[in-house]
Amino acid sequence: MLSRRQILQSGTAMLLLPKAVHAAIDDLVAQIVSRQLAPDGYSETSVWSFGGNVPGSEIRLRKGQSVRRRLVNDLPQPATIHWHGIRIVNAMDGVPGLTQDAVQPGHSFTYDFVVPDAGTYWYHAHNRSMEQVARGLYGPLIVEEDNLPDVDQDLTLVLDDWRLAPETGQIVEDFDNQHDLSHAGRLGNLVTVNGQFDPEYAVARGARLRLRLINAANARIFDLGLDGLTGWIVALDGMPLVDPLPVSGNVPLAPAQRMDLIVDVQSDEGQIAGLVSQERGDSFGLVRLAVAGQAAANRTGIRPLPANEMPKVRLDDAPIHRMTLQGGAMRWLDSANLGETELSGRELAQLGRFWALNGYSDRPDEPFLDARLGSAHQIEFVNETAFPHAMHLHGHHFRIILDDGTLGPWRDTILIGRGQTHKIALIADNPGDWLLHCHMLGHSASGMMSWFRVS
Repeated sequence: MLSRRQILQSGTAMLLLPKAVHAAIDDLVAQIVSRQLAPDGYSETSVWSFGGNVPGSEIRLRKGQSVRRRLVNDLPQPATIHWHGIRIVNAMDGVPGLTQDAVQPGHSFTYDFVVPDAGTYWYHAHNRSMEQVARGLYGPLIVEEDNLPDVDQDLTLVLDDWRLAPETGQIVEDFDNQHDLSHAGRLGNLVTVNGQFDPEYAVARGARLRLRLINAANARIFDLGLDGLTGWIVALDGMPLVDPLPVSGNVPLAPAQRMDLIVDVQSDEGQIAGLVSQERGDSFGLVRLAVAGQAAANRTGIRPLPANEMPKVRLDDAPIHRMTLQGGAMRWLDSANLGETELSGRELAQLGRFWALNGYSDRPDEPFLDARLGSAHQIEFVNETAFPHAMHLHGHHFRIILDDGTLGPWRDTILIGRGQTHKIALIADNPGDWLLHCHMLGHSASGMMSWFRVS
């Protein structure tokens, strides 16, 4: 058994396209509320929320149904919603300046689209996203399979970290912190799951659970392990694995990535199982699973989840497009373009720009890739920086190209470690203008943003 350790340090600081089924339009109100994020003894924290809670209101529906939500903006800033990982129609993607105008305070916008794929997804703010996501503007979007797996419980676990002032328990509003922007990003000092510190759920010994893990943090890469559980990874970024992968050791989960696990509870009655995070050589408990009683069923083996209908990937004659990740601390930019103007690294830093993609320190006027509908492409991400980056493509999933040239799992966000090069295979099958950016949101805000067109 791995030991569990408290993240709170004594009194001084806190640590860490199918046929649509008709649905009514429901309001999803972006608003300011107070919630108890920190442990007892600290005050409630003022957060920004979709629907009054953190995470925001869970949206759960079946494959082929429609999401119909009216964003009502009761915040002091313009806002939009991006439906992360959904292969969505372009006009509903929620990117200001690319797919829609930002929704001004006091105004609304209706999102109406079909969910074509079963899986674990999420939605989050995409205007001033480093700040707005850090304030709590996100929620889970769960699309159930037609044939659900045989489990006793289905738990959605949204992981996040918050930067709170220990004296007040309020969010530290240093969103223009240049150290964060130029280094690893905004890392918090309090880790929560489903908006709670060290939450507890009741389970039975021998129970089979589906754990839907969503990393909603600004920049933290969670290195996850199981305590008192055995299990398999059955889906990544919403897409089922052909062969479930046994969990052995720790598994990284980068910002915006999701991972579905099916696990069996091994701990005895009266004990605590759970999900743990490895950090600096220590194991920290994230979720308590209090074991009481015995499950009725005794299951063995695992079946894969039903596959989503995905395009066939063809690498023959698929052109390779190189995207170089540049800049940041210890690899400072010599120069890069803002629009069509080339600026020195010093000039860029004065504007809060520390990163670049292929020499551009913002979304360029021309697309990185202009693809014909249905065409196949390879993108080679080359990380010349001293930090990892979680690169996310909107509107599409892609397949990782493994070192031996074979195709790995479907993803929508890929973690590129420092100094690493990774290739992906993309079938450009969703028309529109789509964002491509680093999901360490401070990196995106300070330069790591591009786009591609499918026409």
